[in-house]
Amino acid sequence: MRILMNGKTPGTMIGMRLLDPNGKPTEVQTMQKIVKTGKARGVATLEKATFAAGCFWHVEETFRELQGIVATQVGYIGGTRPDPTYEDVCSDETGHAEAVEVTYDASQLSYDQLLDIFWKNHDPTTPDRQGPDEGTQYRSAIFYHTPAQKEAAIASQKQLEKSGRYRNPIVTQIVPADTFWRAEDYHQQYLKKKGLKSCRIM
Repeated sequence: MRILMNGKTPGTMIGMRLLDPNGKPTEVQTMQKIVKTGKARGVATLEKATFAAGCFWHVEETFRELQGIVATQVGYIGGTRPDPTYEDVCSDETGHAEAVEVTYDASQLSYDQLLDIFWKNHDPTTPDRQGPDEGTQYRSAIFYHTPAQKEAAIASQKQLEKSGRYRNPIVTQIVPADTFWRAEDYHQQYLKKKGLKSCRIM
């Protein structure tokens, strides 16, 4: 089965795993997740989105069970050090943000809907902080993959600013997605493994 990403073919499904553009396997969700969205027959067109909104355990859980989400993985993006570890990122010296990369079926779930969920599930007015977590790795950021995502993100931020929901300015970064470094396995679906719904104190 071929997986199309924005009309291209960066990966090929082999068994239950997806190879990234470098030929390395990534632990995406099983084919059962694609069956759940009704896109298992023939070719499924999938898109990718990346968000940072504090502790990536909580952000992943926020998106993971949405109808139309095919895969999630947590990792590090937006920094300078290649292949950083969790300890590297926690040093607040690499510039990376804790983020979640989601693969979704655009026929089931739109990017605008993902943006709405992103804004509603964190405070975009606190620089480098969410709840008790402080540091640049906890910054609010949208890492766009296409010009259309950039335009949608900017428009949604302007709309939120006009809504008057927040007294303080929105500090969310809207920047191009660069290399996404997958976090260590124990971080993947961490809250599900622990039987928790949230790790954040609001």
